[in-house]
Amino acid sequence: MKTKILAVSLALAGTAVFAQKKEIKEAEKAIDKQNFTEAQSILKSVEAQVAGEKDKVKEDYYMAKGLAYMGSQPQKQSAANLKLAGESFIMAQELGNGEAQANLTKVRNALVNSAIADQNAQKFKSASDKLYTSYNLNKKDTIHLYYAAANSTNGQDYKTALDYYRKLADMNYSGAGTEFYAVNKSTGEKEKFNDKNQRDLYLKSGDYHNPTEEQVPSKKAEITKNIALIYIEQGETEMGLKAIDEAMKENPDDTSLMLAQADIYYQSGDKKKYAEIVEKVLEKDTNNASLYYNLGVTAMQMEAPEKAINYYKNAIEIDPKFTNAYVNLASATLMKEQSIIDEMNGLGMSKADNKKYEELQKERTALYEKAVPYLQKAVELDANNQQALQTLVNIHSQLGNDDKAKKYKAMLK
Repeated sequence: MKTKILAVSLALAGTAVFAQKKEIKEAEKAIDKQNFTEAQSILKSVEAQVAGEKDKVKEDYYMAKGLAYMGSQPQKQSAANLKLAGESFIMAQELGNGEAQANLTKVRNALVNSAIADQNAQKFKSASDKLYTSYNLNKKDTIHLYYAAANSTNGQDYKTALDYYRKLADMNYSGAGTEFYAVNKSTGEKEKFNDKNQRDLYLKSGDYHNPTEEQVPSKKAEITKNIALIYIEQGETEMGLKAIDEAMKENPDDTSLMLAQADIYYQSGDKKKYAEIVEKVLEKDTNNASLYYNLGVTAMQMEAPEKAINYYKNAIEIDPKFTNAYVNLASATLMKEQSIIDEMNGLGMSKADNKKYEELQKERTALYEKAVPYLQKAVELDANNQQALQTLVNIHSQLGNDDKAKKYKAMLK
């Protein structure tokens, strides 16, 4: 009796395998005809039975499933479909399929290219989802996780961004390395390759030339900074500063981390602490014009025009073509104007008041004349600098220099 039951069970099992093979073949035929929805439906009907079958049946099933969800134009597929396709190709590859890897590459390329298009269209959540999917399909490409985090940040999805940045920090990701490029002869475009071997292989084909290499700096400090800034955005300033402090314990002389810490204080409104840290950075990096410029901006916000003027002059000394430093130098010079105007408006009509008024008017004129050369230099460097041009128009109008006011007004857009 037992023998008969066993025989019946084996017969049923054999029939099930035969049916599955038949349905997989039907799905493959539907794929060949580009009836991808039909293929997906057929494969779903046997999905539950595939897990217990032989490797060859599984391999055919997962390969067909990957093709069904990838479609003939993977770049037009949804992230969900591409995720299913990618996972299926990984399963097929593990089972020994030789074509799965090439198709997996197509899926990941489609995800990345589609993410770039979404990013350019400011569809940051969609871009982040696609990049995170690509990362999960090959976790060696941690750069995709980094860009997923960046898109989540741009989309103000700070919870997701923090999760991704935390993952990067936990794996000690830096992103530092070398990128390999060559120029496509047919398009004239410079293209990036996965590694030197791939680039050299394409060069040998004769379709590419002019190979170049670029060093990519570490992103550790930026990641730590973004983690901290997200905490601050969420009202957790202490957590943000703690994140920076932890990183600085390991790299106390890392100026990029020091600047990240300074930014945290700036974002939290502590301009004094910000300036203190940037001053320390300048002790290590004395020729950084941008740092002097930023200190000038902070000094202006703290209503310290004399300090701001000195900082802007330092920036210009290092970089004589720093247009915005000239514009802000003029602005810092003119910061005293309002107090002069207020005093002038508070005067009466007495002889002493009239005399004081004339003295103050001379001071005001002197400020204008002191600011003009800085603005003229800014316009010399950038003829379309609207702020400098408008300020020159205003100053020359006040000074009664109508011809000059007219000249700069004509340059305004």
